[in-house]
Amino acid sequence: MTLNTDALRWLMRTTTLALGLTLLAGCAIDKGTALAADFEEDWADAPDVAEIDTHGDNTLPFAGSATGTLILEDGASTDRVAELANELGEYIADHDEVTGEISADGITFAVAPDSGRTGDVVALWESLAADDRVASGLIGNGYRNEDDWNVEIVAVDAASALALFKDMAADADLYRPFSSAVTYLLVNTRQDTRPSLRVETGQDGNVPAAAIAAYEAVAAEYSVVSAGLAPDRAGIVVAAGTDLDQAGELARSVSPNLANIEVTSDSGT
Repeated sequence: MTLNTDALRWLMRTTTLALGLTLLAGCAIDKGTALAADFEEDWADAPDVAEIDTHGDNTLPFAGSATGTLILEDGASTDRVAELANELGEYIADHDEVTGEISADGITFAVAPDSGRTGDVVALWESLAADDRVASGLIGNGYRNEDDWNVEIVAVDAASALALFKDMAADADLYRPFSSAVTYLLVNTRQDTRPSLRVETGQDGNVPAAAIAAYEAVAAEYSVVSAGLAPDRAGIVVAAGTDLDQAGELARSVSPNLANIEVTSDSGT
């Protein structure tokens, strides 16, 4: 029996559709979502894990990535944090499109598939978690180089924020040897804290020494409400009624090479 043309075309379309459905069955269209679901399932029964937070990025059909964060129960021991970090490192080493984090004692840190790097980040986590000046923190992978780190810390007050920044930027013994690999460091105060302070390095790790000097000079003489300090600028807000000309002149006198220094009043004048 010979198939006519219409029947043959119908058979080809049906075969093509069946083949396509077979291929789709083995590959998730929203791959990032699927990877995130797999992460939750794989870690659901891990002891000392109180919560799992995941995010799937569906870049293209059948392409994507996911990030999973293990939020540990309060009181998890340092040994347990290190153990989970190593286990998570092994997991992401076997899952190329998945990144992992651990959150414990208010500090969240990225885990690397390299055990040595994971040991470094756990050491920094331990130092920050034990520091009474730290309210919370985030340790992430470098923006430009995956071998570097970016650290963002929220301090309990302005004095603690500046002291923490100086300790980390100076490679203080408390944070060695990890801090030498930090390319970006940001320390600020909690949103409801007054006075507030935000101090950060450049993306290449440059320390805002001139901005810090200007801030400290003004703070020693006047009441500072808030400040933002970076390698290329210093923005300082002083209490209402402060002589802005004198405060500004003082800031510029100690940091004459810092072009962008702005001293303003809390009243907005």
